[in-house]
Amino acid sequence: MSNSALICYTKLSPNHSGNRTHTIDTISIHCMAGNLSVESCGALFAKSSRQASSNYGIGSDGRIALYVPEAYRSWCTSSRANDQRAITIEVANNGGAPDWPVSDKAYQALLNLVEDICQRNSIKKLVWSTVKNNRVNHVGGCNMTVHRDYAAKACPGDYLYDRHGSIAAEINKRLDGGSSTPSTPTTGSEQTATNYTVKVTATDLNIRSGPGTNYGRKGFIAPGIYTIVAEADGTGATKWGKLKSGVGWISLDYVTKTGTGATTAPAIKVGSKVTIDDGAVYGGLATTRGKAVPSGVSGPNRKYTVKQLATHKGEEEALLQEIVSWVALKYLNAV
Repeated sequence: MSNSALICYTKLSPNHSGNRTHTIDTISIHCMAGNLSVESCGALFAKSSRQASSNYGIGSDGRIALYVPEAYRSWCTSSRANDQRAITIEVANNGGAPDWPVSDKAYQALLNLVEDICQRNSIKKLVWSTVKNNRVNHVGGCNMTVHRDYAAKACPGDYLYDRHGSIAAEINKRLDGGSSTPSTPTTGSEQTATNYTVKVTATDLNIRSGPGTNYGRKGFIAPGIYTIVAEADGTGATKWGKLKSGVGWISLDYVTKTGTGATTAPAIKVGSKVTIDDGAVYGGLATTRGKAVPSGVSGPNRKYTVKQLATHKGEEEALLQEIVSWVALKYLNAV
């Protein structure tokens, strides 16, 4: 059994169980929960007291390291059975919780490494499922698992978790003889500018960083009325809508337009009554600029009066009488 020729650093860990008892047929991608170099991660796994390891590690610079030979079972996913059959890969993070994002170089290196592992171990196709039961029981040929399946952990972070479907699609394309694609997921269509309001009633509708479930989650949107300023196609929904506040995108499959078709939102002027979108930040020129508007102040059920309009640092903003604070117009909805 061979190891990947893509490695540029080796630091063998004592933390393993020796020869595997199962054929390699699964990929388990992990996050380091920190921006560790391959050397730093290797140093941690070299400590027997750590009681943890992985087969490979990838740094934010795209370098790949070997910590446990593929022939051996690493100690990585809190599951003996999974580690016996899975190649485990730790990837460095260039950002923090809850997304734990990775750099473009690390992501591209991950794709190249997974492709190489599949080719050498005769894994013909990667199958991902968003259903935990399918993953841990390998239902329907599912052969991609994550650490959170076996322990109360966030690993591999939302950034990589949300991209498993895209990773599988890209690797399968390569295994079928197709050419590689850029590391950053694409929307699948151009954005179309629009302007209308929608009503959200669900309490668990995700806000995404882009138009598709392959983009990271940014929390839930509160029930209420919101303005959509752009539409785009993307994975996981018939159509995605961009929130006027700029905080992110939501699936339009779970909202209701408040009118018959697209309607232009009322203009905001002095004297207008407005609500503040969740996720808004304060404007103005004081030290509070850029700080988040508390959830108890924003939302569709709290109305404010526009006392003054002005432009600060290139942003059109309104002074709201009741809270004596400036907020950018893009976060406001006339009611």
